[in-house]
Amino acid sequence: MSSAATRSATPLVRVRWVSAFTLAVTLLVGVAAFAWPFVVTPDASLAHGGDAPWLFVLLLALMGALVLAELGAGGLDAKTVAVLGVLAALGGALRVVSAGTAGLEPIFFLLVVGGRVLGRGAGFVLGALAVLVGAFLTGGVGPWAPFQMVAAGMVGLGAASLPRASGRREIWLLAAYGLLAGIAYGVVMNLWFWPFATTGPDGGVFVPGDPLGANISRYAAFYLLTSLGWDLPRGVLTAVLVVVAGRPVLGSLRRGARRAAFAAPGWFSPEVPTPAPTARPPRRTDP
Repeated sequence: MSSAATRSATPLVRVRWVSAFTLAVTLLVGVAAFAWPFVVTPDASLAHGGDAPWLFVLLLALMGALVLAELGAGGLDAKTVAVLGVLAALGGALRVVSAGTAGLEPIFFLLVVGGRVLGRGAGFVLGALAVLVGAFLTGGVGPWAPFQMVAAGMVGLGAASLPRASGRREIWLLAAYGLLAGIAYGVVMNLWFWPFATTGPDGGVFVPGDPLGANISRYAAFYLLTSLGWDLPRGVLTAVLVVVAGRPVLGSLRRGARRAAFAAPGWFSPEVPTPAPTARPPRRTDP
C-alpha cells in the first residue's frame, strides 16, 4: 500500500487505552440492553419495562466519560470536537429531512463516512450524538432514544473498524458495509420493544423463559414479517449514496483534517539573540 493510501486510511482520532476501556464498557451495556430478552427468567420480562430512562442516563454518562478520556489523552482537541459537533448537527438535520420515511434514512451515509474518517471512539460518539440531535429536533425523544444512540454508535464504530483500503476498493467496501449496517440496525433496534409487543405474526411473539433457540427463531420470524421491508431500503440507499458521493465526501473530510493540522505538535523555537548594534566609525570633520 502506498504512503498516500496509508495516510488516507488512517483515522483522524486514535483510541487510547483509557478510551478503549470506556468504549468497551459502553458497548457491553448496549449489548446487555438489547440481548436481555434471550436470557431472562419467565417472570422478569415486564420488570425491565422502566429501564429505558436509566439506560439513557447511563449511556450519556459513559459517552461523557469517553469524550473526557479522549480529551485527557490528547486524542481530541478543540478542532476535533468542532468537527464532531458539525457532523452531529448535519446528521440531526438529515434526520429531520427524512425521519425514516419508507425506511429511507440518509443519516446512515453520514455515519459510515464520518466514522470511517474520525475513528472508532469518535465514530461511536458521532452516531450517538447525531441520533440524539435528530430526536430533539423532531421531538422524538422517548424510551427508544437510548437504544437508537447505541445502535447508531455501533454503525460509526463498525465503519472505522473495517480493514484499511483506498480508492475504489474502499468505496465498494463501505458500500457493502452500508448495505449490511442499514439492515443490521433494524435487526438490533426491534429488540427494544419486541418483548413488550402484545401482538405479532404467528410464531413471532416473545415467550419469556423459553430456550434461547426457540426465542431466536420467533424473533427471526417477527423481524422478517414486520421490519425487513423497512430496513432493506435503508441499506440500499446507504450503499448507493456511498457509491455516488462517498469519494468526494471522504476526500473533503480528510482534506479538512489535514489542513486543520489536528495532530501537529506545537513547540516554541529558541529565542534568537538580537545582534548588538555595530559601533559607527567616528565622523570626519573638515580641518
